Amino acid sequence: MLLPKSNTPRWVIIIIDLFISLFALLFAYLIRFDLKADEELIQKEWAILSKSIAIYFLIKFIVFYSFKIHKGLVRHTSTEDMRRILLASLTCSTIFVVLGIIRLNFLDGYFMFPTSILLIEFLASTVLLLGSRFAIKLIYLESIKVKEIKDRVIIYGAGISGLITKRTIEKDINNGQKIIGFIDDNTKLAGNRLEGVTIYPTNQLEKLIREEGVNLVIIAIQAPDKENRKRVVEKCLELNVEVKKVPSTKSWINGEFSTKQIAKIKIDDLLGRKSISLEDGKVEQELNGGTILVTGAAGSIGSGLVRQLAGYKLKKIILLDQAESPMYDLHNELKDDFPNVNFEVIIGDIRSADRMRRLFDVLRPNYVFHAAAYKHVPLMEDNPSEAVLTNVLGTRNLVDLANEFGVDKFVMISTDKAVNPTNVMGASKRIAEIYVQRANMENKTKFITTRFGNVLGSNGSVIPLFQRQIDQGGPITVTDERVTRFFMTIPEACQLVLEAGAMGKGGEIFVFDMGESVKIIDLAKKMIQLSGLELGKDIQIQFTGLRPGEKLYEELLAKDEDTLPTHHPQILIAKTREEDVSQIERVQELVNLFCSQDNEAIVKKMKDIVPEFISNNSHYEKLDKR
Repeated sequence: MLLPKSNTPRWVIIIIDLFISLFALLFAYLIRFDLKADEELIQKEWAILSKSIAIYFLIKFIVFYSFKIHKGLVRHTSTEDMRRILLASLTCSTIFVVLGIIRLNFLDGYFMFPTSILLIEFLASTVLLLGSRFAIKLIYLESIKVKEIKDRVIIYGAGISGLITKRTIEKDINNGQKIIGFIDDNTKLAGNRLEGVTIYPTNQLEKLIREEGVNLVIIAIQAPDKENRKRVVEKCLELNVEVKKVPSTKSWINGEFSTKQIAKIKIDDLLGRKSISLEDGKVEQELNGGTILVTGAAGSIGSGLVRQLAGYKLKKIILLDQAESPMYDLHNELKDDFPNVNFEVIIGDIRSADRMRRLFDVLRPNYVFHAAAYKHVPLMEDNPSEAVLTNVLGTRNLVDLANEFGVDKFVMISTDKAVNPTNVMGASKRIAEIYVQRANMENKTKFITTRFGNVLGSNGSVIPLFQRQIDQGGPITVTDERVTRFFMTIPEACQLVLEAGAMGKGGEIFVFDMGESVKIIDLAKKMIQLSGLELGKDIQIQFTGLRPGEKLYEELLAKDEDTLPTHHPQILIAKTREEDVSQIERVQELVNLFCSQDNEAIVKKMKDIVPEFISNNSHYEKLDKR
């Protein structure tokens, strides 16, 4: 330790400050005489100065004591200490000027100090007083700082957030991190220095990692381009470099950021794409002033929709779900985040026609977003009657009531599993699609369907499952190494639903261009890497075989479907075959079979309604027409 741990006595600091002031005064005289004063000149100046020097010390002592510049802990000097020192020095100089005028006019005809001396002394004493404190502070920080460098760090983003990250890391004396440089997508910044640290273009990341021994990259950009972020993260994973990110400023504790808040990056950051941009004007025009019903409001998509809808000027948002506890949590969240929005919470089941009729009759929604559904493939494979009861009958109840009560638009959330279904769940959603499309042909209500793939972070999705398995030490279970899936984020899914509702004229099935599908085995491997573990050493991957009804890959279009473009490049319209009235009659027959609880009869009828429903890895394969 270069400095003692105990505090220096206050009287010692006062004496040191007075000596610094004396040195500043002598320095001022040396500067005034260009360091060439002879003995005669020195004696002359001393004759004048000697009558003022005692008053000089007295004034300095009184002012310094009054401003309490000796009270602050020198090793923790702050901007408040700087302010006090500056004001104290300025006050001293002002008093010297006043006393000089008094001496000139009423005593011996001399100023206390020449004007040039006062100016130089003020500047010199202020600089020396501040400089001595910051020198001690730097020595103190260096003396307690961790000497061992644990991480050699690159900060991605040379903006305000990157600068705050740099300062926070350097201020934390216990983290043992050394900042090697910044990288930034803005090539105009390349070669510049930010507080002494060089900024490099992003494409030099690999070179920096290899040449500088970088083992940690911190993403500090608050709103990065998702494709650029994905490339940076994947390059780090490829080179076995840890990646972390700075959280949103909203999550900083009391507006303060600390190194403890720098978190590991999530798999979402690798799968996300540029979010689709909405025509907010069109959506706003469609929704404003309306009463909106959201079914399945406590679910992943339903709650995401509610949060986005809360940003519009609506008459009322009706939240419908049978899940009491999740609905309670959502309601409390909405009260805190959107206190001025009119919400009404309804605990109810879309399978109950009487309950739904009462809802439509009393609340009169003019817009419906239908997100309520059973969605888990293995569970519905074992319980086809429940899939029919909720996904088919529940949807039919809502569709019929929407027509009866004159709803303007009805937007149904479907799934890519409804395309060439291989399982009961997908087939039930396809039957719901058929009923919705057929209803559009005969009534004033505009019925619209949206169809998309897996949603990141949704209830029961693969990512939370993998994360839980990683936290438990493994193994991670993957059904088949060939399995691929499309992924999108909850905000993207909700934006698609809103946009589809705004642009839809009725009868369309909107599909989302989801880019390339992702191999689930690759997803598992990346999650292992992001967790700082090594596959085969710290954790294993276990293959369990395809579950009943599960596909190796998902589709957004059936074989006999084509697409039409829309004004948005990522949203397409599926051209589907037109279903005849007999299909609707068979839907009624399917619903009637629910009472029998005969699973094989129910599935057989589903295959009759949806000829492309071919079971996969399921005991219902025997019902397929060969």
